[in-house]
Amino acid sequence: MAQATVERIEHYRAYKPRPFTRKERDHTTILFGGMTWRHEALVQAVFENLGYSAIALPNIERKDLDTGKELIDTGACCPTTFTTGNLVNFLQSESKRIGPDAVKHKYVYLTAGACGACRFGQYHASYEMALRNIGLGDLRMFLLAQDELDQGDMEGGGLEITMPFTLGAIWAVLLGDLLTDMEFLTRPYEVVPGQTEQVVKESIDYLHDVFKKRPLKGKKWGALAWHITTGYFTDALKEVKKKFDTIEVDRLRLRAKVAITGEFWLQTHEGDGNYNIKSWLEQEGAEVIPPSIAVWLDYWMKWYLITLEQKLGIEKRVRPKMAAIRGLQAVYRWHYNRLRHALVDLPYGLPQQDELQKLAAPFYHHHLSGGEGFMLVGKALYYHLHKKAHMICELSPYSCLPNTMSIGSMAGVLGKHPDLLYAPIEVKGDAEVHALSRCQMILTEAKKRAAQELETTLEKTGLTVDKMRAYEKHHPELTRATYRVPHTGAAGTAANYVLHLAGRM
Repeated sequence: MAQATVERIEHYRAYKPRPFTRKERDHTTILFGGMTWRHEALVQAVFENLGYSAIALPNIERKDLDTGKELIDTGACCPTTFTTGNLVNFLQSESKRIGPDAVKHKYVYLTAGACGACRFGQYHASYEMALRNIGLGDLRMFLLAQDELDQGDMEGGGLEITMPFTLGAIWAVLLGDLLTDMEFLTRPYEVVPGQTEQVVKESIDYLHDVFKKRPLKGKKWGALAWHITTGYFTDALKEVKKKFDTIEVDRLRLRAKVAITGEFWLQTHEGDGNYNIKSWLEQEGAEVIPPSIAVWLDYWMKWYLITLEQKLGIEKRVRPKMAAIRGLQAVYRWHYNRLRHALVDLPYGLPQQDELQKLAAPFYHHHLSGGEGFMLVGKALYYHLHKKAHMICELSPYSCLPNTMSIGSMAGVLGKHPDLLYAPIEVKGDAEVHALSRCQMILTEAKKRAAQELETTLEKTGLTVDKMRAYEKHHPELTRATYRVPHTGAAGTAANYVLHLAGRM
């Protein structure tokens, strides 16, 4: 008689990593990622400044998508699949080099967690599933949104989220944004191909050293006061400006200006995860306005104010809290502009969140959370109405709920503003030809608009290219990458440059 088999049932248990202790810091490396290589290099320096060993994961490649599809839910959104595959491929490579047991003890993975309408809050479940599938289920993974990050003991945890760490990470993001703006402002117009990229690499190496040697001025309020008032970072940016001074540019080149918006990871990323769309746009004759992480941080302060407004008359001390947040937001924006000023105000400023909310209000309610909220609609109108871009390219993961709401709202925006050039790109990770051809159709119109704008400007000012070239020979400062051309009512760099020279000449 056959013996009956008993099926063992295992109930779901939330992932809880084994502790990462302070004693393990010297021989444990923290893995992180999710930003551009510039931001990650500076964040790595912040870790090193505080005595940690940390490295950023390799940049995303197409093979990461294939690995992610094999190991996690097939319905996962594009960023989840890419980032899961990226983590797995790195760990498997390390397992072959030093062995699986050594990998489990040498590395911990630090990632972000969230909630709301976005599936970002479930990324860690996909990571956990993938790690179990490759035999590394014991690898420690910590979420910034969870109390377990510091093991419930701020003094004894292996990774302490202190004021110096938080402020260092924020300042690294701000300087990373500024360098990204400088790169994308300069590269489309560089006279010597590749010079901008070389200067940016030198600048990031220099700033990495600046962050690594950052003085530590206390563990709380002393650190905050120092970061806000010090000239340490502005002096460093002035040195970066000197490096950009060496780049010669030709601003009379015709370039359609394209603003990138969309889901946080996709718009920030620079690699196969979004079809390398920023470099592709430049190759196709565009000047890209890169998305700013600083704007996103500003938005989260605004979002906190929105949640407090709903508690007026219900909870006590709401108004003092709102006043404190407004004060913090004002200091944040003031300091960002202070850093911009060290680069002669060339990097883009932060749009006012109140204005973005107001612009989006007829189409998108500001109480809707998830993703970037009202900012996607607000930024599209901001760039269009203020003539800061010829075209908007919004990058959305396949089936992303927050971005689906945004794209749906943009249908109403286009009904009211039919002259707004808008290219919504749904990124699946393996449909590059379709996505880029869709973008190219809108880009073709943007290039026509940029050409018409420049032609109209030349007619209006009576200037010719030959006259301007002759003037540049007598004023060589005009061809430096750090010469600031003010925004004078045109969207394109060339048209603004002509208007500026008309005023000078």
